[in-house]
Amino acid sequence: MASTRKSQKADSVPIVSSAHLVSPQSAEMSEFEFGLIVAGNAFHRWVVHCMSAAGLKDLTPLDVLVLHHVTHRARDKRLADICFIMNVEDTHLINYALKKLQGLGVVASSKSGKEVTYAATEQGRAHVERYREIRESCLIDALGADEGLNHDIGQLARLLRVLSGMYDQAARAAASL
Repeated sequence: MASTRKSQKADSVPIVSSAHLVSPQSAEMSEFEFGLIVAGNAFHRWVVHCMSAAGLKDLTPLDVLVLHHVTHRARDKRLADICFIMNVEDTHLINYALKKLQGLGVVASSKSGKEVTYAATEQGRAHVERYREIRESCLIDALGADEGLNHDIGQLARLLRVLSGMYDQAARAAASL
């Protein structure tokens, strides 16, 4: 009986990073934010290690994600488009990553009039393909997702997109205070 009460009590205490932010209206939001922090950091560590195993060392998480996006659908990308899709306001961060990737020979730029576009080089595409192979063997195979888990992951992805919009709106509201 005592262990059951202890278990119920432990289940009701939210796991958060900042107890002072827990709202009586939604303690779950604080739990979500803590999960987002931990998951975000784990994801960033993963992409860096995976790309390092694929042969590109000393990249930041943003560098890796920019390379993936520049490779996406084999279409040239403008700086503004990369920032927009990745939801990064500071173009200098993306520009720095692009310059670093160009220096490594995995991204190339081209100019058409005033427009500068970026695309993965053959070497960049080879690293991205190797990353994909490593991702498949280290992450996807370990996940062992069935139809139900894949459905849940899809639902979670949709919820994250909704919440990102809410955070963007809240940021605009806070910026106007």
